[in-house]
Amino acid sequence: MTFVVIEPCIKCKYTDCVEVCPVDCFHEGPNMLVIDPDECIDCTLCEPECPVDAILSEDDLPEHQRHYLDLNTELAKAWPVINQRKPAPPDADEWREVKGKLDMLQR
Repeated sequence: MTFVVIEPCIKCKYTDCVEVCPVDCFHEGPNMLVIDPDECIDCTLCEPECPVDAILSEDDLPEHQRHYLDLNTELAKAWPVINQRKPAPPDADEWREVKGKLDMLQR
């Protein structure tokens, strides 16, 4: 099992989660983070650290969010590892509650 970064991360990209990851499974894109499912050890440390609840266990993904597992897998292969906290984008708080952000994902 793995943890998966889902839509609330898009345009927020808080990095609180990467500091607690013991295996460096997070990868950073232009406006979102993803988790490499091959590296994730299911330690559960990252999930409570996310301020926008954008990390879920694979087993807890609602059906309408299942495609994020494939998206995390794909993008983790293309994006670099991030293992240190960075400042969130200046407008991150404005995007916290916005729904339907998938089309805003920058690859």
